[in-house]
Amino acid sequence: MLALILDDSEMNNLMMAQALKPVAECEPVAFTCPVAALAFLRDNVDRIGVVVTDYDMPGLTGLDVIAAARAVPGFAHVPIVMVTSLDQRSLRHEALRAGATDFLGKPCDPVEIQARITNLMKISTAHRQEQDRAAWLTREVESAVSVIEAREQEIIALLMRAAEHRDTDTGDHVARVAAYVGIIARNLGFDPRPLRALKLASTMHDVGKIGVPDAILLKEGPLSPEERAEMEKHAERGRRILEGSSSDIVRLAAEIAESHHERWDGTGYPRGLKGEQIPLPGRIVAVADVFDALVSERPYKAAWPLARAKAHIAAQAGTHFDPRCVDAFLAGWSEIEQSRAEAA
Repeated sequence: MLALILDDSEMNNLMMAQALKPVAECEPVAFTCPVAALAFLRDNVDRIGVVVTDYDMPGLTGLDVIAAARAVPGFAHVPIVMVTSLDQRSLRHEALRAGATDFLGKPCDPVEIQARITNLMKISTAHRQEQDRAAWLTREVESAVSVIEAREQEIIALLMRAAEHRDTDTGDHVARVAAYVGIIARNLGFDPRPLRALKLASTMHDVGKIGVPDAILLKEGPLSPEERAEMEKHAERGRRILEGSSSDIVRLAAEIAESHHERWDGTGYPRGLKGEQIPLPGRIVAVADVFDALVSERPYKAAWPLARAKAHIAAQAGTHFDPRCVDAFLAGWSEIEQSRAEAA
């Protein structure tokens, strides 16, 4: 690693560099100009293991250099040694407050220089090794998480493929709903990772329809009260299929499957939850699910025009839907129109 030496006297720099020659894996780089030294420091943060600076220099003092060096990103833990007279106690206190690590007294003793710089270089090396290990651990964790997430996505895709065998529109429907969910959640302020989890979990909101008979699921016309009751069982059935998983996403999907047909005014199913008793993910999916159902052709209805469906969603704020979720939906209307056009 580099040892950056800064003194306005070239002779002092030469003596310091000569004293550092026996220090293992230490390459001295000397400067007489503080501005040039700081410019070099900013460009070589990862290569510098220690800085040795004099105090009394024209332009910038050693204190100024220390403060400027500590302000450079990634340089907070690199040892900085200031060369001072032994009787300059107040100056040493200022240097410590500025970020100095150690001091060398004048006149400099080569043996003391070698011992102190050797120890400081070891500290610097150990810190960099720790940083490298932390970065390696972070990469390993991210890699493991990626594998887990890929497996989750694969399992979810297989589960939804099974659902598609019951209803040929299911695959397209869940993809569109997930897109709308992402737009609503982003406008509600969701961070990227929770937003991604919500979009993925939302694709399983209707998994309970696997247990609904074809005669009901594909019926071309209104359902009888008995058929409607059977259809409504899909929400609770979806929760039972998904609950108890060790996966956070699948547990979130179970919550959504059960709650996405609840209504803000408490007249929904299966539990008749009201207002904020309904989990927020279920409230978000409710808006996206109903909107897509309205603008899609189904065996029992023609597709609504986008403007009519938008007006219906807006009119149902505070009754069917959480007003905040409706506001987020309307705020993303241009994105929703674009998403719908891309899916067409």
